[in-house]
Amino acid sequence: MAVKIVERLLPEELMKLLLSLATKWGDVWDLKNLKVHHLSGAMTNEVYRISWPTKNENVSRRVLVRIYGEGVERFFNRDEEIRTFECLSKKGQGPKLLGQFSNGRVEEFINARTLSAEDLRDSKISCLIAAKLREFHNLDMPGLKNVLLWDRLRKWLNEAKSLCSLEHLKEFSIGNLDKEISLLEKELPTESREIGFCHNDMQYGNIMIDEKTKAVTIIDYEYGGYNPIAYDFANHFCEMTANYHTDTPHIMHFNTYPDLEERQRFVRAYLSSSGHQPSDEEVKKRTDEAEKYTLANHLFWGLWGVISAYVNNIEFDYMEYARGRFKQYWLRKPELLGASENLLHVDGSAEPKPLPPQLLDVKTCTLTT
Repeated sequence: MAVKIVERLLPEELMKLLLSLATKWGDVWDLKNLKVHHLSGAMTNEVYRISWPTKNENVSRRVLVRIYGEGVERFFNRDEEIRTFECLSKKGQGPKLLGQFSNGRVEEFINARTLSAEDLRDSKISCLIAAKLREFHNLDMPGLKNVLLWDRLRKWLNEAKSLCSLEHLKEFSIGNLDKEISLLEKELPTESREIGFCHNDMQYGNIMIDEKTKAVTIIDYEYGGYNPIAYDFANHFCEMTANYHTDTPHIMHFNTYPDLEERQRFVRAYLSSSGHQPSDEEVKKRTDEAEKYTLANHLFWGLWGVISAYVNNIEFDYMEYARGRFKQYWLRKPELLGASENLLHVDGSAEPKPLPPQLLDVKTCTLTT
């Protein structure tokens, strides 16, 4: 796109910031001869790559522009997210912050390839991701190191209650989910030694790889914070069933969920990246813990989908995505939490609650292992 088209897409405040950056570089031969390319696959923000030709015809200057999505303040504190972004940048993780404007920011453009859905299933790339994730979890970030998962789930549940129509409140059993959250908080392991700084959104679009050095970079930290590392594993395993670059990006194909061998390979690569060779027992323990945390992950992104359907204008079927996530929660809960008291449902009965009729029609596949 030429600059005339860009000016209709991007606010004047941002255009001034971009021209200021281009001026400082000194090698851009025409400040207004900039091009913009929309990067697809983002579901929280609108993301663009901006480029200028330079006096060296073989080199161009590039930056990444992130325009914040509508209603994102319901999910996280933007000021805290910016502080996290800057802190991670100083620690050598991710891009640099080049500037901010009222509803977005400009970031350093990383010369690396964003992963595809298929890349997550490549054994070599998967092991590289695992090693990088361990490095990420070991970061010492400022502030309290309390688990944020449960408070965030409750906050999002309250947001959903305030936004949902009566129809959706009933369909997703929103009024009963507080008891489900409390059950998971009680039953899922959260030993302090398992806590780390988690990304919490380990989908393929948030992972980049340098084709020459094979260095992996994890980007986009909106949902980052301290959590059980098993939760980050769970999130990543669930994301292996997604492809956000299809005609139906909202559908997660849980019949392609990584099998036990694939999950254990990832966990083993994660643990061994420190130089310590884990025992089979340790790998099994970590893998089993991660599997239980998929339940929390389904509630997390199910609520995210419901809220987003009401506040975000990005072209994505958030509500259908939420249905798929909640369906997986109810399908897998009996298997992962076992029998007896763990199966007491939100109404106090010991009988597993059937799926709501609306969720039975969701076009997602039952998970197989």
